[in-house]
Amino acid sequence: MTTTLIDGIGLLYTGDPEREEIPDAALVLADGLVTWVGPAARAPDADKRLDVRGRAVIPGFVDSHAHLIFAGDRTAEFRARMSGEPYTGGGIRTTVAATRQAGDAELAARARALVTEMRAQGTTTVEIKSGYGLTVEDERRSLEIATGLTGETTFLGAHVVPADMDADSYVRLVAGEMLEACAPYAKWVDVFCERGAFDGDQTREILSAGMKAGLGVRVHANQLGEGPGVRIACELGAASADHCTHLTPADVDALASSETVATLLPGAEFSTRSPYPDARRLIDAGVTVALATDCNPGSSYTSSMAFCVALAVREMRMTPLEAIRAATYGGARALRRTDVGWLRPGARADLVVLDAPSYVHLAYRPGVPLVHQVLQGGLLLEEDIQNPPSDVVL
Repeated sequence: MTTTLIDGIGLLYTGDPEREEIPDAALVLADGLVTWVGPAARAPDADKRLDVRGRAVIPGFVDSHAHLIFAGDRTAEFRARMSGEPYTGGGIRTTVAATRQAGDAELAARARALVTEMRAQGTTTVEIKSGYGLTVEDERRSLEIATGLTGETTFLGAHVVPADMDADSYVRLVAGEMLEACAPYAKWVDVFCERGAFDGDQTREILSAGMKAGLGVRVHANQLGEGPGVRIACELGAASADHCTHLTPADVDALASSETVATLLPGAEFSTRSPYPDARRLIDAGVTVALATDCNPGSSYTSSMAFCVALAVREMRMTPLEAIRAATYGGARALRRTDVGWLRPGARADLVVLDAPSYVHLAYRPGVPLVHQVLQGGLLLEEDIQNPPSDVVL
């Protein structure tokens, strides 16, 4: 077993609630795992050494909400929205049409490029949803492609109702034949519980069917207005309720008294000029909060977790510590993972070396490429950042 000492760490953010920050720190890695964490002065000997010369080190970002299997472009929609002009395009259905027409190789190449882009910015774990196929075969192949990129795959056949079907018929399809075809390629089931998408009863029906098929639960909840999504997520023991933009006191209480993580997606509010979630209210209530990119072609076409950290600090009243916690440890909680999102003995050796003395610079210097090196499973990926590979597996 070869051991590697990483020292010269100016500030280590571990993500471990028991000791989140260690100045003048060091790590020891072996067999792809963290085996020791502590002050550099007490570090044990190792076979190899990497001196990061005073830089900060954080866990790899855990992006627990992303829509990466798609084709097409929605620039016209974004341009109209930013110009205050009416837009008569099809929104999600525009992407659905393009995705259905695209071949597997095209979809895989687009998704692979986005995962590579994410990794270059420090994301070492990513969740990928379906939801732009909306037929049995297109949802199935979307998830099959996603399995080649991550173990965190989510069946989102219930994204919107296709234009050529009525809602009741589509719900029966999603909870029946489509789920049966997709479940072998999915870890999670998700529903967009929102006006214009799926109501509370439809959401429960689909999520319950997914649970019977052995899938974990996630919910798109309360993005556009108040509704039943958050409470359904908590009632069903969902791993996360995502968006959480419009919450009643009962919603906050439900989250605080459950194990469901509130995953906030500030990229969506930034890209749609919408009100941001009140992260301060959730954190003060004791809710576990995660941050994710919501990377998708329509409402949040960003792959940068660092950008979302900066937005959370500037627009959602999170402290820099709360934001980095939400982007690492919180994301892992939203995926019910204990092997990623923190750096402590036994965790996977996924870490990011920042070209800065502290993680605070992620918000202090927004938009600046601060990722110096990425290690995934203990392997240094700096060359991959400079020369992205043709294939990436997280």
